[in-house]
This record gives sequence, C-alpha cells and structure tokens, in this order.
Amino acid sequence: MASFKPTKIPVYPKLGEKVTQDTLYWKNYKAPVQIKEYGAVSNIDFSPVAPHNFAVTAFSRIHVYGPFSQEPVKTFTRFKDTAYCGRFRSDGQLLVAGCEDSVVRLFDVSGRVALRMFKGHTKAVHVTDFTSDRYQILTGSDDYTCRLWDIPNAAELSTYREHTDYIRCGVTSKLNRDLFITGPYDHTLKVFDARAEKSVMTMDHGQPVESLLLYPSEGLLVSAGGRYVKVWDLLKGGQPLVLLKNHHKTITCLALGSNGERLLSASLDRHVKVYNTTTFKVVHNFDYAAAILSLALAPDDESIVVGMTNSILSIKHRKHTEESKEMMSQQRRRPSYRVFVKGKNFVPKPDDYLVSKPVKEHLAKYDRELKKFNVSKALDASLEIWLRKKKPEITVGVIKELDRRGTLKNALAGRDEEQLSQLLHFVIGNIVDTRFAPIILTAAEMILDIYKSVIGQSALIDQQLLRLQNILESEINLERELLEVLGMLDTMFATSVTRKEVPYSDVGRSNGLAQGEASSSRPELFRPPEIK
Repeated sequence: MASFKPTKIPVYPKLGEKVTQDTLYWKNYKAPVQIKEYGAVSNIDFSPVAPHNFAVTAFSRIHVYGPFSQEPVKTFTRFKDTAYCGRFRSDGQLLVAGCEDSVVRLFDVSGRVALRMFKGHTKAVHVTDFTSDRYQILTGSDDYTCRLWDIPNAAELSTYREHTDYIRCGVTSKLNRDLFITGPYDHTLKVFDARAEKSVMTMDHGQPVESLLLYPSEGLLVSAGGRYVKVWDLLKGGQPLVLLKNHHKTITCLALGSNGERLLSASLDRHVKVYNTTTFKVVHNFDYAAAILSLALAPDDESIVVGMTNSILSIKHRKHTEESKEMMSQQRRRPSYRVFVKGKNFVPKPDDYLVSKPVKEHLAKYDRELKKFNVSKALDASLEIWLRKKKPEITVGVIKELDRRGTLKNALAGRDEEQLSQLLHFVIGNIVDTRFAPIILTAAEMILDIYKSVIGQSALIDQQLLRLQNILESEINLERELLEVLGMLDTMFATSVTRKEVPYSDVGRSNGLAQGEASSSRPELFRPPEIK
C-alpha cells in the first residue's frame, strides 16, 4: 500500500509593500523609550551644538534631556502658566520660551533664573525663535501681533499687526537676519522684512496654519494646516508647487531629515509620514499610540522624538552595526561549532551494517482527516479561525485537493447554519483575491447549488449571500470599466504609431513580372469616343 502524501500547499506571491532602502533605513531604530511628562508635549527642539540635547515643552515646564538620558539634565520651571515653544539659539547657550501669561522668557542653559523677560504682548505667546544674528527674538501671540525684540537692551524693536487671528507658528531665516515668516489661523502666510514696515509676500494656505518649515536653501517653504501640506516656491513670489493630502486629521508639526532629503509630517491621526523631497511620495510611515503634537529629529537622524497628547514622550534611537555585532557575539555559544561538526567526515567501512531509524511523519490535522477519508472534517480543520486568517493559502490548498479528488461537493454538503456561515465568511473575504479566485469561485458555485433550497430560512445566511452578490457585481463592474479603458488605450496606441511607406520592389508581387511588364500587361480602361 502506498504511503499517504500530505496536501501540497501552493506558494503564492506575497502581497504588500515593497522593501525599499527607505524602509530599511527608517526601520533601523531600537524599541522606543517612553517618558511620562506633566502634560501634553507641545514642542520639541534639538540643540544645534553637540551633544545635541533636546528641550521638551510640556505644561508649565521645560525639560532638557541628553541624547541618551531618560531623566532631564535641566529643568526650567519659572513659568506661572503653560509654557510654549522652547527653542535653542544657534550656539546652544540660550533658550527662549513663550507663556500663557503673555511674557517671553530668556534662559541661560547653564542657569535656572530667566536672564530677560520681554513684556508687551497682551495674550498667550505661542511662537518664539532667534534670528540668525543671535541678538534678536521673534515672537507671535494670540493678540494677532508678531514682534521683534532686542536681547542686549531687552527692548521691543518693531510690531506687525497684519494678521486677523491667532499666530501659532513662525520661522526665521538662517541666511538673512531680517527675514521671517509667520503662520496664523487666518489661513495666510506672510513673509516679513524687518527693514520694511509691512509684509513683502502673502500666500493663502486655505486652512488654519499649524507649522512652518524652511528648506536649508530657503528657496522653498513648507506649510501644514488642516489635513494638507503645501510646498511654496519663494523665489517665484510664493507660487504653490505641491499639495500633499496623506493624513486624515489635522497635521500638527513638520521636520526635515536625511540632510534635507526627507520631509516628515505628524498628525492627530497618530501617524508620522516620511516623504521623498524629490517626488513628494510617501516612502515610510510610523504609527503611535496617541495623537501627535510635536516632532523633532536629531542631526543625522540619530533619534526621533515625538510628543503626544497623552503626555507621553517617545524616543527612538538608531541602531548601529557595531552594537548589533556585539550583541550577536555575546549570544553566540563558542563550543556549539565543535559539537555540530563532530563526525562530519566519518566514512563507513565496507563491512559496516547501517541501521536506519525510521523517520516519523507528522501530518497536519487536515491531512490526518484526509488520510481517514473524512473530507468534511478535513475542510473544518482548514477553516479554523487562526488558520483562515493568518494562512488562507492552506484553506485554499485543502479545497483544491478536495476538488481534485472529486469530493469537494460532499465536504461542502450537510452543514448547519454556523458551519455554513464560517464557510461563506471565508469565501466573501477572499473571492476577489486574484491568487485564490479560480478555486474559491468553484467552491462558491457548489455552495449555491447545494443550499439554494434553504435560502430564506436563515437571516444570517441571507445577509451573507447578499453581501457576496454585491461584491461580485462590483467586481464585474470594475472589470468592465477596465476593459473599456484597455480598449481606449489600444486605440490611442494604434493611432500614435507612425505609418512607414514600404517602397515597391522592381518585381511585381502579383505575378513576379518586372515593373514595366506588369504595367504593360494591365488591361486599359474603357475610354468614351471623342465628340467632334
């Protein structure tokens, strides 16, 4: 008697995203370190100077963390109310922050007490930043004004009152100390020059603006507001270049990575999208547990720091090849190699007798039932929840084997309402999958033939059959539309091909005569007689 052959499960191509260089690059981070803050993390800013500490603004405090520390190395608590927008100066020595009490405070990173306090705004200050010359500060407030302050004299230099709503973001030029851009909730972006009394350029974002970002060359400006990210060309008078619509909730912050080659956007939908700055296509996606309010990247993408509404600060550090090699060497057991190669080169002698140990064959549950010819139980075993969800190709392989044996109809018949519902659930979920469609369609036809007499007796089965009908109708309509599009494309390709004239040869194609002989042998056309 021949031994039982296990069911051959076909190997189908995997469906999913392609593994690109960006995928490998952005997945090369360690497990995130999570730190509980005192409130929602509204802003994160990295120091431009090594060791690149970062300031975290949360509630009424600003914590300064080291690159690998889980405890703050510095804390600023001299705020009477909620603090906003803690930012480092380009030399990393000073830090400025706004507050709900309308006062702007300037701190020395090595001290605790505020060096300067700038008073002039009448409402909360959400925007602070240093100019490129390090001696001035830009602020934006809920009183609809943006102001420039002189640090040595602690005096106000100028005030701009062109906005009509809260100013929640702004950015200063790193190449020109007089240029800065503000983004308020009145949907407009305004470029200011400190040497002029009014704004020099205005752009309409169309949504309340939440974040602004300048490219290193400062020729392009990126704005985020609502569900949209827009890229503007400042060298062409603020002309819009690109509109990105990849989030489904409000975008809260922007960041640049990979030395300006990648753009990151974070949103309240708990996602961080990574864009290629050349094609502006999404190349990677990060998921987080709560809505994201702030995002920052360390130089050379060494760390990704994200602040969320649930007061959690998430820090991801990049893996290094040296660390991974050390971990592998520690996990490797030294004596194991000698154990496994022992007897590898042993050659048996001619008089030796080989005693072979029979290898026990382990069959899957559905194969054991097939071996006993229990076709219905074999199908039930392949329809277990974890199997049909994680490995649907196994269920399809069992159905194909039953159809090959000619027992598929027997396996499908005689089922109660619950068993039939499980079977229909699997059919509905995989019938439009091009890998499984030919086999599942055969099973679906048999199910309809067997159970057509009981239609109307179960509300659950009737609902699933109607859903199956709707899926098939929509699939047929899609294929019909695709065929129409294919016909249109064929017509376009046929008309776009240039026709080349084929030169006639000296020998006639019809009778093999030369061209002169062929023309002379043709019968002359009838000519009517001339009328005199």
